[in-house]
Amino acid sequence: MSAPTQQRAEQGAAELSERDIAMLDFERQWWRFAGSKDEAIRAKFDMNATRYFQLLNTLLDSSAALEHDPLLVKRLRRLRDSRQKARAGRSTGMRFD
Repeated sequence: MSAPTQQRAEQGAAELSERDIAMLDFERQWWRFAGSKDEAIRAKFDMNATRYFQLLNTLLDSSAALEHDPLLVKRLRRLRDSRQKARAGRSTGMRFD
């Protein structure tokens, strides 16, 4: 990694809190935890899944998160977008493929 690229990555990471980084790390490897994802969220972050996903959605929209782990953030954004389209299709009876 070039010096300017490394510096930008460090600046982006500096804008993320420890919790933000922990959430991204968790999303990268949550399947390694025993039990359901909701249980793992409660055990690791001491919050309910609804609050966790609210925070995660905000985090996914941040440029700092994208700079920190572009592949993960882009993948999670795609998953979120496809789920939103599926929900919109169910409520209107239309498909958004």
